[in-house]
Amino acid sequence: MGILDGKNILVAGVTMDTSIGFAVAKVAQEQGATVLISNFGRALSITKRIAKRLPVEPPVLDLDVTNADHLAGLADAVREHLGADARLDGVVHSIAYGSPETLLGGKFLDGPWEDVAQAVQVSAYSLKSLAIACRPLLSAGSSVVGLTFDATVAWPAYDWMGVAKAGLESTARYLARDLGPDGIRVNLVSAGPLRTLAAKAIPGFEELDAMWASRSPLGWDNTDQTPTAKAVCALMSDFFPATTGEIVHVDGGYHAMGA
Repeated sequence: MGILDGKNILVAGVTMDTSIGFAVAKVAQEQGATVLISNFGRALSITKRIAKRLPVEPPVLDLDVTNADHLAGLADAVREHLGADARLDGVVHSIAYGSPETLLGGKFLDGPWEDVAQAVQVSAYSLKSLAIACRPLLSAGSSVVGLTFDATVAWPAYDWMGVAKAGLESTARYLARDLGPDGIRVNLVSAGPLRTLAAKAIPGFEELDAMWASRSPLGWDNTDQTPTAKAVCALMSDFFPATTGEIVHVDGGYHAMGA
């Protein structure tokens, strides 16, 4: 038996098989969950190919979290695959975007508002959008989990994405407050730097990445998404029934070290 036996999980934002979202979908299936994944636009065809590499090929939904029509139709799209009485026990927000050309790699002082606004909408506001779109399928015991990168400090190269992640972390706390009376939990996992497609797009990522292994008490493998995926799945399980508004660090212990 797995810790997610009998649960239905939506992982929003799966592109490559090196992504955290893909790793979450894989671990969730291994733990007994029925999984759906999503992407949109030109990346959707890639996601459909990548889905075949999971233990069980999942349905792939067309979902742009900034598109009101997509959000309005999400519950029905899930019901098409899981049945008219479908429920979601877990929703994973594995979505972020900030223009590498204008917002990252030392461009904080020059970042234009239009690009900043897009980064905040896609990376932070969309957690609320996704949760509300899924709300008809959520019930007491359901869990919403997002992915962050510690926004309590300023990092080299991360710039406006750091601001967006700070917004994500605050959004998660307010969602936890407002969905808590319905028994719905909202938490985040803060992972250390991982060599995902998104990370490779960050100018100067190597500088951020280089300091991690030497300062993390447990060490850090930046090619292994499984520890992060396991934490996400644990938060969607029944083993954290009274935990909400929390940020769980999966970073080898780096966040706790002063030097």
